[in-house]
Amino acid sequence: MATWFSSETSHPAFDIKSTPTVSYGLPFPEACAVHVNGNLSSHRVYIIASASLTRNTDALDRLKKALGDRVAGVHVGIGSHTPIQELVPIIAEAKDLGIDCLVTLGAGSITDGAKLIRFALANKVYSVADICSIRGERPHNWIQPSIPLICIPTTLSGGEYQAIAGATEEKKQQKMVFDPIRDPDLVIQDPELCTTTPERIWLSTGIRAVDHCRGLERLAGALLKCKQDPKDLEARHQCQTGVVEAMRAVSCGVPLGGSHAIGHQLGPLGVSHGETSCILLPAVCSFNSQEPINVEKQAVVTQILRESQIISEMLASEDVDQSKADLATILDIYLRNLGMPRTLDDVGFNPNKLDMLVSNSLTDHWITTNAIPITKESQVREILAKVTG
Repeated sequence: MATWFSSETSHPAFDIKSTPTVSYGLPFPEACAVHVNGNLSSHRVYIIASASLTRNTDALDRLKKALGDRVAGVHVGIGSHTPIQELVPIIAEAKDLGIDCLVTLGAGSITDGAKLIRFALANKVYSVADICSIRGERPHNWIQPSIPLICIPTTLSGGEYQAIAGATEEKKQQKMVFDPIRDPDLVIQDPELCTTTPERIWLSTGIRAVDHCRGLERLAGALLKCKQDPKDLEARHQCQTGVVEAMRAVSCGVPLGGSHAIGHQLGPLGVSHGETSCILLPAVCSFNSQEPINVEKQAVVTQILRESQIISEMLASEDVDQSKADLATILDIYLRNLGMPRTLDDVGFNPNKLDMLVSNSLTDHWITTNAIPITKESQVREILAKVTG
């Protein structure tokens, strides 16, 4: 598999701003060392690494070896959906160590944690209550982070391409949004590293990116190829490239709507980040099809999917009349072919938490940006009824 690597390619992820820079072509330890020793000139690097990745692979050891004596400290593990309480001791240790660079090795919860950690350090907030006080989106008067952040992602959720971070206040089981304004500085893509990611996590976080819509042509087909051959490094790289395109939509301020809004609040109730989109996206598309203008927009997306040879072949194998199938139907078939969960029951959701999910969803920033603005509990329940059972 190592033959995929050659020389480094690096460039800004987006043509509308200079950060983050994307790097690929080198194994992740080598690429990280090149930038830490070079343009970032960092000497006190703090690494936050995935617990499962550290437990099951030598990835952290390889990274530490490449960075050598520039590693000032290491923390292993941050819980799903980034519990704020878990960040408090990391912030304290990073402060005491006088770090000048953060490096993440792992998935989205670690990425969000690092974004919030450097935001907290910049604003000298060290307790849960004080961290919660800097929540909210721009405009605000909080100090932007100054410590560089390098992200080495192992999933496709895409949080490494934007400044905004999500974290969970555990007592309320509610996701909060923080906007440090400053993006991560560097994202290192390594498709070989990503072969260590469990299939269900890799594919489901890819659907989280599909939820953004942009980059769909590249991403949707590449995910199916990864399902067919988990060792296909080029397919994994195409997935990573598709995520960059998907996140451009977010960077341009495209609103994310009901699937993200309800998904943000479903996550802290025990559902993984990517699987929220697997469950909710077709249901929200079905709900939005009540609006004629949205039907026209969905038809454009449907056509894009049908034009993908691998997806067209998948639909043909299911005896689907492609000229009549709507977007929700095609997405449902696609997700089932990927082996993704499609209902709340599939992920063991506790029905006793349904009322909490409904009420929390109505507080999410994105809920009113849906194609049909969602302002009532009855609307959230209508969507959730489609994914119950």
